[in-house]
Amino acid sequence: MSHSETMSAQLSRVMNRLAARRAAWSRPATAFVSQPEPRTIGSFARGRQLCAGNFLFSGHLLQHPNTNMWDLSAPDTAFAEDLHGFGWLDDLAAAGDLSARARAQDWVWTWIDRYGSGKGPGWTPDLTGRRLIRWINHALFLLNGHDGDASAAFYKSLAQQTIFLGRRWKASRPGLPRFEALTGLIYAGLSLEGMELHVDPAVRALARECNSQIDSAGGIPTRNPEELLDVFALLTWASIALSESGRAASASHWAAIERIAPTLRTLRHADGGLARFHGGGRGLEGRLDHALANSGVKTKQPDGLSMGYARLSAGRTSLVIDAALPPQGRASIHAHASTLAFELTSGRRPLIVNCGCGAQFGAQWQRAGRATPSHSTLVVAGQSSSRLGSSANRQEWLTQTPQNVPITIGHAPDGLRFEGGHDGYLKTHGLTHARTLDMTFDGRAVAGEDMLLALSEADKRRFDKAMDAVTLQGIRFAVRFHLHPDVDASLDMGGAAVSMALRSGEIWVFRTDGQVKLSLESSVYLEKTRLKPRATKQIVLSGRMMEYATRTRWSLAKAQDTPIGIRDLTQDAVEPAPVYDND
Repeated sequence: MSHSETMSAQLSRVMNRLAARRAAWSRPATAFVSQPEPRTIGSFARGRQLCAGNFLFSGHLLQHPNTNMWDLSAPDTAFAEDLHGFGWLDDLAAAGDLSARARAQDWVWTWIDRYGSGKGPGWTPDLTGRRLIRWINHALFLLNGHDGDASAAFYKSLAQQTIFLGRRWKASRPGLPRFEALTGLIYAGLSLEGMELHVDPAVRALARECNSQIDSAGGIPTRNPEELLDVFALLTWASIALSESGRAASASHWAAIERIAPTLRTLRHADGGLARFHGGGRGLEGRLDHALANSGVKTKQPDGLSMGYARLSAGRTSLVIDAALPPQGRASIHAHASTLAFELTSGRRPLIVNCGCGAQFGAQWQRAGRATPSHSTLVVAGQSSSRLGSSANRQEWLTQTPQNVPITIGHAPDGLRFEGGHDGYLKTHGLTHARTLDMTFDGRAVAGEDMLLALSEADKRRFDKAMDAVTLQGIRFAVRFHLHPDVDASLDMGGAAVSMALRSGEIWVFRTDGQVKLSLESSVYLEKTRLKPRATKQIVLSGRMMEYATRTRWSLAKAQDTPIGIRDLTQDAVEPAPVYDND
């Protein structure tokens, strides 16, 4: 971040604070004129954990039973933002009992007392929008049993936050933060007495954001699937709230919903979770299906790429590939060097995964999770196919990214075929990575081929120079396949294959052509709902490239005696149990 950008951020904070103080002097609303149906989804298990005094946010666990949330000392900015955004209110509402209601009421009214006058870190446009949506969604849950004075304080704070948002939404960053701010403003304008003047400007602004931030294929610049789901859910909520109030969403707003829905279906694995790429997770259980159902859009994406991802699916098997250029510039702050990596899910069970986003575990884990070796793809000399460039605020952008990612999706003799390549190792080693993936029509087998090629004379000279640097010992490469922690993997057939048992009872077998070394090594799986990374394994095919071309063939198939259809009756815990373990 440059000096001018730092000064701009400081000025924005000052302006937010001044606008928040001015809003605190404003004339309040006194009642709801309408209230949107609650559509946010929380977790019952996390609600119970909060009631027990276990506060797990942004990778930090504070255990303080019988403690008011606002008496906690936030360990970092992300933790504080999670508190002030009030997403946890969804979890307490999901728990829904008297204990959860008491804590929700206590923490909301304590926030009003301490921060309602414009103090604290929660007065940013995106956090205010997020908070307004939750307060309005769960107003009946919060107001139950409260007297007139407490209700008046609640309405007053809602109005003050709405007025602040009406003045400061333009200061939010384009993308998800601005969608949160504008959706919150629309919610509040429709719901609160005297706030309807904010609705039309917010609807027009939301239409402009849809046109500028949602591309023609239903994607966003960050290429983060979970962030796309967040944007989609906000647009859907706003559209429904407008409809329930006798208004209509703009043409641009509705067109964006229609573009995004098919893209999310492409990014949806067979188990209902999202493919985990570029900082995104799988999404809260059931949220994707709920959002798609709310939208009413039933179309699917035509063959080809969706937000830069390719999908092969057959039978019970889905395979999603990162098949486009990485995000560029500011959009790459959380992006990963994952070009041509893939994830594979069989039925309800993830099999091949990427390690995921480690941001909640600290800067080192975040950096490791973004590197190519943390993805299921080929790695040259332990280096990433895109580099991480430094910045003043530690938010590293991707630099030296691949410049060309040609792909073809079509049919193989017995199924579906993906062919792609990238030039991320061209400048350093003169090499192009080409990958072919074939899936049979029944989804029971995937065959892969990974090639490294020095194509032009200039590429060969670069390769020769890289060989000289390692005294002609060969350029190391590895093809990595990270496994989900629930997969029980072991070397088989004297080390010539890997057998993988899923909790459903399915057995998958991995084999290679014998030209490379096959090993089963340690790996990690990074989840937002865990306090620490989970241990897992990865299949690694390693070798050294001595000539201008090398080819590695491998296959992944269900064991022959695995039935075509398995009744997967094994029950999953609603949350990892215990949620704070280190397994």
